[in-house]
Amino acid sequence: MVADAFNKHFSQPAECFYASPGRVNLIGEHTDYNGGFVFPGAVDKGMIAAIRPNGTQSVHAFSIDLNDEATFDLNDEQGLKASWARYIYGVCREMMARGVAVQGFDTAFAGDVPLGAGMSSSAALESCFAFAINELFGENKIEKFELARVGQATEHKYVGVNCGIMDQFASVFGKAGHLMRLDCRSGEFEYFPFNPEGYRLVLLNSCVKHELASSAYNDRRRSCENVVAHIAKRHEGVETLRDASWEWLEEVKAEVPEEDYRCAKYVLGEKDRVLAVSDALIRGDYETVGQMMYLTHEGLSKDYLVSCEELDYLNDIARECGVTGSRVMGGGFGGCTINLVKADLYDRFIATAKAKYNERFGKEPLVYDVVIGDGSRRLEA
Repeated sequence: MVADAFNKHFSQPAECFYASPGRVNLIGEHTDYNGGFVFPGAVDKGMIAAIRPNGTQSVHAFSIDLNDEATFDLNDEQGLKASWARYIYGVCREMMARGVAVQGFDTAFAGDVPLGAGMSSSAALESCFAFAINELFGENKIEKFELARVGQATEHKYVGVNCGIMDQFASVFGKAGHLMRLDCRSGEFEYFPFNPEGYRLVLLNSCVKHELASSAYNDRRRSCENVVAHIAKRHEGVETLRDASWEWLEEVKAEVPEEDYRCAKYVLGEKDRVLAVSDALIRGDYETVGQMMYLTHEGLSKDYLVSCEELDYLNDIARECGVTGSRVMGGGFGGCTINLVKADLYDRFIATAKAKYNERFGKEPLVYDVVIGDGSRRLEA
């Protein structure tokens, strides 16, 4: 489809094709920008781009999904205002800032990452073009972790979302059949085989996306940073909540707004839960993994306040159906729950969730079975 669309739009064939995946995150939500741990895996859905260098200093981009096109000059300091085109513009500018002699190109791209599902379609787009530009114009001189940082910097500088590194990292480093535990402070990571026999991993999309998401994300981040600032006045070397202890948080409880305290309380708890899940996966103890997922949802809903009625209801249904683990996944305010389900309960859980959700909200949740896939790569034409 992408090859045909490129050929039709640009009246010539593409030279090369690249792909980058979206991601799920088993546990470790809103911890990446707090210097903590996350536990993502790439999925078998993502972005595919057809590219052909055009010998100019201009990029001509065609979004197949949106049936929209945009053109920008690589030397333009401001770039386009169209939101989807700014992702590509930002990646180009960030690669140039890292010494890559980016040249103009024509591109057509499309994705099958469900939009608004919290599976990071934007990171897939950024990683796809960073990987492609590195190979086409940079002789692969930019190492993979820096490619993830290119995507993160694009979000910060060109889109206005002050995100952590997890989404881009997972998109670049994904490995089929494996989750990754990333230390967001040091950049160290470890692959964990994820083939839970007798269980299935499935997303239920609430089909809602509340407008609060981007502004509230930045608000939560500021809350965490405020708590860190208060703790750092008392204790040296505290740069993020990763460095804080429960005792130190209690010391400043009376000094910070209640919402800031609750945010920090959630983050410290999530730090502990990620490490508990690491140990549980090594033992093959998926019941403990599930318990931690439920605790994460409770924290995101009650302390971090990034859930919503629809997501809480899906979580309640999971509990009632005996699902091993369930939680809101992603930034919140809509999107999906991620559910670890025993295989023999799967059909009943899905049927019950569809029926009950439809009865309450007038629509069924969308169901995405999760297959853990590979990260950014060049595709054979």
